[in-house]
Amino acid sequence: MAYSETNPLAADFGFDIGGPLAAYWIALLRVITGWWFFHAGVTKLIESGLNFTYGPMYLKGMTGTALGPIPVWMGNNLAPVIEAGVPLGETLIGLGLMVGAMVRLAALAGGFFMTLFWVGNAGFGHGLVNGDLMGLLLFGTMIVFGAGRYYGLDAILEKTRLVEAYPKLRYLLG
Repeated sequence: MAYSETNPLAADFGFDIGGPLAAYWIALLRVITGWWFFHAGVTKLIESGLNFTYGPMYLKGMTGTALGPIPVWMGNNLAPVIEAGVPLGETLIGLGLMVGAMVRLAALAGGFFMTLFWVGNAGFGHGLVNGDLMGLLLFGTMIVFGAGRYYGLDAILEKTRLVEAYPKLRYLLG
């Protein structure tokens, strides 16, 4: 039974990928992932504003990781960008996911963050699979399934004149 955008509750309750349970699940994953990042960003903003000094400090201490001298250079030379960018980025990514607006763009940015966290943390005490990789997979899921179309604002944004005039914008939505 296929999912119906006009009336998602009209279909029989089923587990198939086009059914309403899948739509609810994808929307739930999107909102929870969004809350996770939104909470992390807002907490940093409340505690230290746009001066999140832990980020550059952490990067400066990453001399023995898989990334080598790159994070140390970033910590020394990009500190102002990181101090403001991490809390703002996490907050905006989370907000976009929670309301379902520009989800693919938000998830791409979140995937970038999680890739840096996954490689940067590089402890891998339990192998390559850790919480950072799971976060990366969640963001990948948002991109692949166009999670903003499921009970999110992207379903509305896709019908605007702007998106109809520039159809490539659909790649940012969903």
